[in-house]
Parts: sequence; C-alpha cells; structure tokens
Amino acid sequence: MGACRVVTVIQDDKLTQVRTARTDGRVRHPASLIRCLLGFAALGLTLLLAACAQGTAGGLDADVAEGAGLVPWPPGRLAGALSAVALLLVPLAFAVDRLARRSRLRVADGVLAAVIAYGLSLGLDLLVGGLTALTHAAPDGHGRTDPVYGHLAPVLAFMTAVGLAGLPRWRTALAAALTTAGLSGLITGYATPLSLLLALLLGWATAHGAVYAVGTPTHRPTPEQVLLTLGQAGVRPHLARQTGPSRYLVTQHDDRPDLDVLLLDRQAQATGLFHRLWLLLRLRTAPRAHGLRSLRTGLEHEALLAYAATAAGVRTRRLAAAAELGPDAAVVAYDFLPGRPLAELPEEELTDALLTDAWRQLHLLQRRQIAHRALSPEFVLVGTDGTVHLVGLADGEIAAGELLLRLDVAGMLSTLALQCGAERAVATGVAVLGPAVVGGALPMLQPIALSRGTRAALKERPELLGAIREEILRSRPQAPVQPVRLERLRPRTLVTFAAGLLAGYLLLQYLFSSDTNPITAVADADPAWLGAAVLAAAASYLAATLGFVGFVPERLSFRRALAAQLAGSFAKLVSPGGVGGVALNTRFLQCSGIPTAQALSSVGASQLLGLVLHMLQLAFFCSLLGLGPGSALPDPLVLGAGLAATTTLVLSAVAVPWVRRRLAALLRPLRAEVLPRLLDLLQQPGKLAAGVAGQLLVSMAFVLCLYCCVLAVGQQPQFAPVAVTFLAGNAAASAVPTPGGAGAVEGLLTEALARTGSMDHGTAFAAVMLFRLLIFLLPALPGWAAFAWLQRRKAL
Repeated sequence: MGACRVVTVIQDDKLTQVRTARTDGRVRHPASLIRCLLGFAALGLTLLLAACAQGTAGGLDADVAEGAGLVPWPPGRLAGALSAVALLLVPLAFAVDRLARRSRLRVADGVLAAVIAYGLSLGLDLLVGGLTALTHAAPDGHGRTDPVYGHLAPVLAFMTAVGLAGLPRWRTALAAALTTAGLSGLITGYATPLSLLLALLLGWATAHGAVYAVGTPTHRPTPEQVLLTLGQAGVRPHLARQTGPSRYLVTQHDDRPDLDVLLLDRQAQATGLFHRLWLLLRLRTAPRAHGLRSLRTGLEHEALLAYAATAAGVRTRRLAAAAELGPDAAVVAYDFLPGRPLAELPEEELTDALLTDAWRQLHLLQRRQIAHRALSPEFVLVGTDGTVHLVGLADGEIAAGELLLRLDVAGMLSTLALQCGAERAVATGVAVLGPAVVGGALPMLQPIALSRGTRAALKERPELLGAIREEILRSRPQAPVQPVRLERLRPRTLVTFAAGLLAGYLLLQYLFSSDTNPITAVADADPAWLGAAVLAAAASYLAATLGFVGFVPERLSFRRALAAQLAGSFAKLVSPGGVGGVALNTRFLQCSGIPTAQALSSVGASQLLGLVLHMLQLAFFCSLLGLGPGSALPDPLVLGAGLAATTTLVLSAVAVPWVRRRLAALLRPLRAEVLPRLLDLLQQPGKLAAGVAGQLLVSMAFVLCLYCCVLAVGQQPQFAPVAVTFLAGNAAASAVPTPGGAGAVEGLLTEALARTGSMDHGTAFAAVMLFRLLIFLLPALPGWAAFAWLQRRKAL
C-alpha cells in the first residue's frame, strides 16, 4: 500500500485545513420540467380522446370488461388482495431503504409529490366526472367509478420523485405492483383503461413537476474530494485554490505543471439548458445540449476532443486526467495554460504574425475535420510566449461536415475582425487557408451562425460583417453571396403555427355551434348569385392592376402587371397577409428595369394611399350604418376629456428619447422615398387618378363579392353592413401572422357579419367560407401558373 499523502486546500487565497464534508444543495434540472410538461400534455390528449372519441373509448372499455368477465372469481379476488398489499408495502419498503441510505431529503420530496398527486387526482375526478368514456357503472351498484384510478398516482409519484435511477430491482418491483393493481382494477370493474392511463400520467408528471419545483438534492464534491480523485487518476496534487464555482487551480508535487481542473456536475449540466434547447430547435447547426446527455457521455466527449486536438498538432490545453466523482459529478484536469484572451491584447500586439498563427491553428483543426463550434475572442488564447492556443473545445465535433467547418472559418473571421479590422482578418486568412476556403465562409457570415459572445460584440459594430463580406469579394469575386439557410425553425413560424391552431379552433366552434350546417348552406348556394360573386372576384384583379400601374410613373405592360397581381394570390399561401404581394410587386418592378429605390417607393406609395382610402371608405359606410360621424356624439365633456388624455399620452411618449428615435426611423422612408414619389405622380394626374380609382375599386369588388356570397346562401342583408364587415374585418385581420390572414379573417368576418347582418353564425360562416374560397383558395392555381409564366419571361 502506498503512503497516505496530506493535501491542503486554499480557498479565497487563505490557507485553511478543510475537512471532508458534503455540501448539500438543490438543482432545478430543466429535464424534470420537460418531462412534467410532456406528461401533462399526454394527459390533456387523453382527456381530449375521452371527450371526442367516446364511442371508441366505450368500445375499448366494453371489450376489456368482457375479457375480465372470463376470469374466474377466486383468482380475480386474490389478485385484488395482492395488489392492495403490494401498493402499500413496495413504497413503504422503498422509503425505509432510502432512509437507511441517508436520503431523507429525497424521501421528503417523494411524500410531497404523492400528496400533490392524490390531491390532483381528486380534483380531476370533480372536473371530468361527466365524461362517460372515463367511467362506467360501479360493480357494487352505487353510482359510477372514478375517472382517475387514484390508487396508482400517489405510489408512482412517490417512487419517481425519490429517484429510481440506478435501482433496477426497485423499478421492477414498482412495475410489478402497478401492473398487478391495474389488472385488478380492470378485473374487478373499478377501473377503465383510460382511468388507469390518466392515473399513471398524473403520477409521473406530478413527480417530475414536484422535483423541478423544489429542486433535486445534490452533493457537490469538496475540494478535498476533488484532490483525492485526481490522485487516484494518476496525478500528484498538492494545493488547490478555487477560482470559480466549478473550477480549481491545482498545484502538483515534484515540480509538475499546475492543473486547471473543471468540475462537471448536475448543476453545470443544467446551466443554460433552455437556451441550448432553443438553439437546438431553431438551428440545424446547434450543438447538442449538455443536459440531454449523461454525465459519462459528456466526460468522454470532452476528453475525446482534447485528445483529437492534441493529436492534430493544435496548441491547446493538454488533458492530464479525467475521472468520475460518483454518479453525479466528474472532474477534467488540463495543464494550466497561462495567457490572455485575444480581446485583452492591446492593439500594438495584434501583429500579422499573431493573426497568421491563429489561422494556422484553425487550419490544423480543419485538416483533421475537427470543428470547434464556439470560436470567439475568449477562446483564442495568447500564451506568455506570444503563441496562439485554441481552447474551449467542449462543444466541438470530430469528423465534422463541410457546413460546420465553414462555420468555424466564419467564426474566426468575425473574431479576428473584431480586434484588428476586416481587411487584416481576411488577408491573413486568405494567406493561410486560401481564397476558396475563405470565400466559402461568406454565406455563413450571419449573426445567428456566430457564437453568443461574438453576436453581443457585433451589436456595437453592426457594419463589421458587411466590411468582411466586401473584403472577401475583393479577394474572390466569384464567391457565393447567398446566405445559407441555417434556421430550421424561426420565431415567426412558431407564432404562425400557434395562430393557425387558434384560428382552426375558433373556426371549428363556428362550424359546430350553430343549428345551420355551413357545408350544406354552401352546397345549396344560389347559382346566379354565385356566378355574380365569381365575376366580382375576377374584377378585383383588374382593379388591383389599375391601382398598381397608376402609382408607377414609368410605362408598364398591363398584361404582365395583371399576371403579377394574379401571381400575388399564389404568394398569399406562404406569407402573412399583404407581405407576399408587396414583395412580389417590388420584384416585378425591379425586373421591369425600375431601380430598387423607385420600385420600393412606388409600392410604398400605393400601400399608403390604399390604407388612407380604405379608412375613408370604412368611415363612409359606417356613417351610412349609423356608426360614424353621423351618429350621436358623446357628451362634449367626455369627448374633451378623451381627447385631452390621448394628447397627453402621445406627448408623453414623444418626450421619451428612444421613442422619438424609433418614430423618426419609421417615418424616414416615408419622408425620403414615398412622398417624393407621390410628388412625381402629381405631374401625371391621369396616372394618379387611375391609381386612386383602382384602389377604390379593389375594395368595392371585394365588398360586392362578399355581398353576392351572402345573397347566394339565402340571406337578404343591406349593402352597408356587408361593406363595414369586410372593410373592418380585413383591416383588423391583416395584422395576423398567418398566410393570407387565414383563420383570423374568417373568424372576424363571421362574427361581424352575424352582428351587422342579423343572421346566425352558421349562415354567416357559410357566406364567409364561400367568399374566401373565391378570393383566397381557388385563385392559387391560376396564380401559380401566372407566377411560372412571369418567371419564364424573366419578369420575376
């Protein structure tokens, strides 16, 4: 046996003797929250199944009851008795075992989870007791069974919250007890299949929710334990100084180099997990979140990257030791590397030789297809001898694909450019990697592809990425400039998806909440009025073309402009209301030989004047309906108070500097581009009159189409209420981020039409669906044909 070595730990720069002690703490691991949310989501889907598929659930219950009736009476009763004993003894024995192993906090957490699960099961019994798919007549003839078979939820919640990881025998015992109890409930008739499923989901979800709420008890290793583990791993630790929450500087015996020791534990895994999960969901190139892999896997990955980088000849921290500290922690020890991050170097030290050395280190990684994936100024370390070291390889990847390697080049370009400018960063990169490799990184120069620290630094210098692109194109003019799509999911996509779900739910309410069947009403529509609605929908494209060309002083082909308006109906299917048409019209004008600035100004002018005319038409029809200026005004005192309050709020907002700057930024394009374009149009009054007439006729064509659709389903409304319905509903729904305003337009038009046209919701919904079919869905196919026709003629 070897001699026992005494180690000393230094904390806060004071020499103290530290006894072996366990530091108790709690960590809220995001994985517990994710499991809790998944469990409650599955519970909600089960309740939805019970509510919407009652026939299927009832048939399943009947089949199970028929099978249970074939079980002989004595074995069934015996199984019931055994399950009751198992549900009592298994958790009790498990609690005694955990208490004997000094897991008092975990047992207390389990008791809390069991109490919450039992309370939730009782509350759920009260809430969903009316769902017949979850219950049936009780075997004793008194009432019905419980919707949630509540005996299982507290037991599962208790043992799950206490923790079953690494305890296969207890997992088997729990599974046997739950299976026996579930079969007993089905055989005796006190449970249904869905009530068993609800109990299991409720217990599992509640356990993880309680664990996340109170935190998982964890024992962070003491410095003495860290030193002992390092000694067992083959190093010779002497002194330890804590330099951070999970970091130690350890000196060694026999003049061995100092060690930079990182502590990997559950708390380190949980840090930043939600941000990493969001990146993983949003980006195709995001590294896998640490919290989604086991501690052992993370330890092996970090060690493997360190060995691979060293084998590639890259200057980095040499891995000295890696070892586990029990099931919840591990240590990774590197040779201490004295130096300064690149961001801390003064300008005079940022020589071309230093930049070239940084590129050479990256080149060594690229030759072995090793991706760093987190290049930023803090991970480019300059040693005391002036050489560059690449550190922070924990998120790296071996056998990386071309996309990740190009991302590393883009990361190094932005990292060096932040310190020495775009010209020197690109020049030294081209000298080492060549113009082709550097040029291949041009499509990756987008903020979302860079590390978090680099993005934060670029916010203060937003022009830097543009300068890097210009320098790359100067050295390699044929480099691809189109940005690579790195996002698999955009925030706008999530908003659109959520809005679509909400709109679909509201439309289903309209579909099933009325005595009138909208589908039957559409099928029985009057052909004459339906034909008139089709003609009005077709006329809207002629009016839109007139309103479009009227705001362009230059001469345009009316036929191609008409095709562009028809193609806009195809663009509506994949873009929010109004956005696709604006982009398509702008592109059409550019391909027609009109400069980009003038094209944007013409489209902006038509949109601005169209909005003004739309609001004027709304005010006119509201006055006819008695809802506008012609109606009785409020009391003068109330009106004056309202105007004074509005004026005060506006002036107070304008007094804030950032609000003024924001308003100035929003109004700058209007003042600099749109208004001069309108002044040019005043010199051609004929064209301006055509544009105004076209904008007015577009709205009137849509109103007439909706009016004919209402007449087609057998209603006789006045024209003014229908006009107000369309003008108000279309204006409000244009802000909804769904393609073509789908869902919101239907809901708002249906509600407005039912209120102003004195008709039931089912009939109003039928008229609106017929209207949307004519102006949104059916034009998509000819719109696609027009889009393809314009593309073949290089007009788009």
